[in-house]
Formats: sequence, structure tokens, C-alpha cells
Amino acid sequence: MRIAIYHNDIEQTVTVAKDLLNLLSAHPHEFTIDDENPEVVISVGGDGTLLAAFHHYADDLEKVRFIGVHTGHLGFYADWQSFELPELVESLLVDKAKTVQYPLLTMRVHHKSGIEEDVLALNEAAIKRPRGTLVADITIDGDFFERFRGDGLTAATPTGSTAYNKANGGAILHPSLASVQLSEIASINNRVYRTLGSPLIIGRNEVVRIAEINNNASVTLAYDHLTVETTDIEWVEFRAAEQHISFAEYRHTPFWHRVRNSFIGDEVN
Repeated sequence: MRIAIYHNDIEQTVTVAKDLLNLLSAHPHEFTIDDENPEVVISVGGDGTLLAAFHHYADDLEKVRFIGVHTGHLGFYADWQSFELPELVESLLVDKAKTVQYPLLTMRVHHKSGIEEDVLALNEAAIKRPRGTLVADITIDGDFFERFRGDGLTAATPTGSTAYNKANGGAILHPSLASVQLSEIASINNRVYRTLGSPLIIGRNEVVRIAEINNNASVTLAYDHLTVETTDIEWVEFRAAEQHISFAEYRHTPFWHRVRNSFIGDEVN
């Protein structure tokens, strides 16, 4: 099995990654460390590290499975703790290639030059104004829906619905619902600008377009932990991606258990 270990630079995480490497190296006939062409990517750190690992291997999603080892403050995507490395290695030794798949979203960016590019997001994508308010027309499958004015708009995957989307008052969606949830960031509602004021859940085959009409004003595009500030955006589109991310199913934590553990904690007896 070809394995890549992806980790952040925090001292504790580096130590855990070295310990994991030593345990894997004790089985040279079963495991090969291969950062270029892995079958399994083990992310050591927090959710931010897992997001970075996802984008690093985004071109190889069809052949890569991910495993999260938690050393950070929030491990929503992690199934293993740092003190469970021997158990993790043992599970790899009896691997049967089982997977759990989560949906992703695609953000298509149309530049004023006519160039278009697609980027994937595991959690969410957003369009915002770094200064002032964003004014944009929203269409769904080509039909005008509303004119928005406010700080910005976010589009979230089901697993990403627990992040920025939740802070915007959005619902938490189970990952079996391959959809995109659009939520407003501090919208302005008055006689001139009137929005629905509620998050929208966009179906699997629907496309929502945000046409920025601030007349060459700078906007910030964000997707997961990455951001770009530009004045060259004509519109962006959000849709459920055809691709998905695969996690190795050794003892995969059910989604609602993750939600409870992340936001509520231990059950009260």
C-alpha cells in the first residue's frame, strides 16, 4: 500500500507524524511511503490540515482515500486520535479498501477576460467584498431570483454546512444529500434591496450564479482555507460536484455522532 503522510508544522503534530512514519516503516513489505502517487493519504493535524491535504491531492480523488488523525482543536473529519497510531497501523494491515464518500461542490469562476476555471471545495466557497458591501444578482438555473446586498454569500457542502453556513443560520445537512446550501452574510433588507433572508438548498443538478455588479470593485473569493482577492470577476457559479472525497472506512464515525461531538459534547445522563 502506498501511503502519504500530510501534516502541519506544529511541533506536536510533527512528532506524531514521525511516530506514525516509524510504525509504518516497521512493515516494509506492506507499506511504501509515496507522497507523489499515494493510495491512502493520512492527514495529521486538525480539520485545516485535512482541507489542505484534500486540495493538495484534488487531482487524484478517484484513486486516493483519506484518513484523519486528530491533533488539533477541532477534528470533525478525523476518526483517529494521536495516541491510537498502533491501532491505525493494524487496521491498515487488514485493509479491505472500504470507503465512505462525501459530496463536494464546484465553484466556476468566469473572469471578465472570458477565461473560466473550476475549483473544488470540501467545506464551502464564498464571494465577499473586503471593503464595502457586495451587490449581486442571483439566478438559479438561469432564472433571476433576487438582487443581494450585504457582506457576501457562502455555498456549503453537507459536511461544510457545520462551518460558516451554520454561523449564518443555515441548516446542517447529512452528506447523503448531495446538494449545495447558499447562505447570506449580513444581508441588507429595505425597500430597495429585498432578499429571501433564508438559506437556500440547491438540488444536485441545479446551478446558482452570483453575478457581481459592483463595477470593478474588489471581491474576495474563498474556498475552504484558500482566498483570492481580485477585480476580474464577472460571475461565479456554485453546484454540486461530480467528484467526491473518499475516506477509508476502518471505524468511520457516523456523521451525526461527529456533529454531536463537535457542538454538544458528551451526552447528559
